Amino acid sequence: MNLPFQLISTDFDGTIFAEFESPPIPEELQRLLGDLQKRGAKWAINTGRDMLSLMEALERARISVQPDYLVLVEREIHIHDGTRYVGLDQWNSECVRAHNDLFARVRLDLPQLTDWINARFNATIYEDPYSPFCLIAGNNGDADAIHKYLDAYCRGIPHLSIVRNDVHTRMSHDAYNKGTALAELARRLGIDASHVLAVGDHLNDLPMLTHAFARRLAAPQNAIASVKTAVTSQQGYVSKLPHGRGVAEAIVFHLGQIGSQTD
Repeated sequence: MNLPFQLISTDFDGTIFAEFESPPIPEELQRLLGDLQKRGAKWAINTGRDMLSLMEALERARISVQPDYLVLVEREIHIHDGTRYVGLDQWNSECVRAHNDLFARVRLDLPQLTDWINARFNATIYEDPYSPFCLIAGNNGDADAIHKYLDAYCRGIPHLSIVRNDVHTRMSHDAYNKGTALAELARRLGIDASHVLAVGDHLNDLPMLTHAFARRLAAPQNAIASVKTAVTSQQGYVSKLPHGRGVAEAIVFHLGQIGSQTD
């Protein structure tokens, strides 16, 4: 396999998928990913969505290729066995246990956090199966202020972190994120970081957009400033095209880097 990377990790929303475009995942990108899979590369969608939400979006996109792996809610790993996606039991079980133990330590503080936010901002706070504290802010300015407040709280709780994408925020365990899940996939495949490509556009992608987990990095044109800075500061590629077209361009760029290594 004469490829500069053997594992591709792409964020979903805003990176390869744009709901308002037709098709939401460009056919050019689909063909490129399919060709790379035929040549032996593995592709993982690394997303904050859960399984149902992702499957519905892929159906709407009428996607012609199947990811080899899914990383869901930024942490759970699922492997395509030829017909369906099967959870990676050991990783996922340890992930659930770690989160349950962590969340048991913070539940008593949640009413106080909720009261502080509700007194200052118009935000929706709720619990879902993956976190006892999830939030949708009214706008990005409010999200920034709330994020700063929650980060300060997290510094007092070992392993507690805030995962954010746009106005959406939730609490999580800092040992489980898009980066550590990508590292686990690479470990199981026997691939080191020099043969991994990671592509993302927002804050929750930053944990995988690092040379610790992927020596080849990319972002589409629509990525937020901090993502573009992270990618360019590590000699990655920021496309001048948005969303999936930008990802396709970035993959072609990195394919031209055969024989080179980003250190």
